[in-house]
Amino acid sequence: MGFSMSKPEFVTVLADQHVKIGEDVILRCEANTEELTGTWEKNGLKLDCIQDKNSMTQAGRSFVLEIRNAEEGDEGNYTLILRNKKGEASRSALVTVEQNEWRTVEWNQEAMIDALKAFKISSEKADTLHFLLYGPIGSGKSSIINTINTIFKGRLFINCLTASDKSGTSYTKRYEKSEIGEDGLLPFTFHDVRGLQKEDQGGVHTHDIISALKGHVKEGYVFNPIIKLTEDNKYYNKDPSLNDQIHCLVNIIPADTISMIKDDFIQHMKKVREEASSMGLPQVIFMTRVDRACPLTKRDLRSIYKSRKIKEKMRECSVGLGVPMNCIFPVWNYHEETEIKEEINCLMLHALTKIVHFADDYIVKCSEKQTSSKK
Repeated sequence: MGFSMSKPEFVTVLADQHVKIGEDVILRCEANTEELTGTWEKNGLKLDCIQDKNSMTQAGRSFVLEIRNAEEGDEGNYTLILRNKKGEASRSALVTVEQNEWRTVEWNQEAMIDALKAFKISSEKADTLHFLLYGPIGSGKSSIINTINTIFKGRLFINCLTASDKSGTSYTKRYEKSEIGEDGLLPFTFHDVRGLQKEDQGGVHTHDIISALKGHVKEGYVFNPIIKLTEDNKYYNKDPSLNDQIHCLVNIIPADTISMIKDDFIQHMKKVREEASSMGLPQVIFMTRVDRACPLTKRDLRSIYKSRKIKEKMRECSVGLGVPMNCIFPVWNYHEETEIKEEINCLMLHALTKIVHFADDYIVKCSEKQTSSKK
C-alpha cells in the first residue's frame, strides 16, 4: 500500500505573544504531518534567520520561531506558511513588545479630581477657562464632554449626542458650550462645534472657527457651511473680552484613522492652527479611540505609555498637524462602557489637568499684556 501525503493543516494554535523589551519571543505550533516545509514571514515579508537574533526550527511536526532579546522593531504580525505537494496552509500571530514607560500617569483619580475642584484661575480678568473642541465627524468631540462630566458627576453622563465615524453626520448644529461638574461649579467650559467635513457637504466654515477662537461667536449660533458669520449677525460679538475668548484649542484626532483623514481636512485644521498660533493660543491634540488602534492598550489601558503603536500614532499626529509630542494626549472616551472605570478617568484627568494649566498660563499672559498696554 503506497504512502498518501496529507494536505497541510495546523493542529495547534499559533498564539499571539506579548513581551517586554529584552525578553525572548517563542512562537510554536504543530502540523498534521512531517511531510512539508515551513516558511516564516513578518508583516508579509519573508523572515531571514539572523545569527544571535532569531532562529527557525522544525522538529518532526513542530515548528518554532525564537526571537531573542526583543526590541521595538520586533513587534509585528508573524505568519507561518506550511507547504507540500498537496497544498499549503498559514496561521498568523501578533507579537507586541511593551516598551519601558515613556510618560507617567497618576492612576489614582481622587488627587487629580480634588486638585481640579480646588483650582483657581490666576487672573481676575477671566472667571472661566474656555476650551474649543475641533475635529472630524465621529472623532469623539462630544464624547469627551460626556466623559469629563461623567468623572465629576461620579456616574455615567450622556448629555451631548455623539456621531458615529461612519454616520457622516454631525449632531452638533449650533455653537454650544458645556459646563463641567454639578451645576457647572468648576471654572471650565468646553465649546463644541460641527464635526469637520467638506464645507459644501455641511461642514463648518473655517472662518467661523477662527471667529470662535477670538470670542466673536455667541452661543446658539447655527453653523452655515456656505456663509460665514458676519458682523451684522445677532450672534456676532463685536467686542469680545478675554473672558469671551477661547483659551486653548483642543484638536480631536481618532488614533485608528489618522492616516485616513483627508488632506483637505488637515489643511482646514492647519489653517485654524496658524491663526491660533498668531494669537499665541495654546494648542493640543486629544487622540481618541486608542483602544481601536492598539491591542495592548485595549487589553490594559494602564500600559498605554508602554505602547509602541500609540507612540507611532502620536508621532503621526505631530507630523500631520505640527503639534509637539508633549502637547498630544491619548484619551479613552466612555462609549461602550456602562460602569465607571478609574483607569479611563485617570487618563482623561491627566490630559485635562495639563490643558487647564496651559489655558491659565495663556490668560495670565494676556492679562499682563493688557495691563502693560494701558501704562
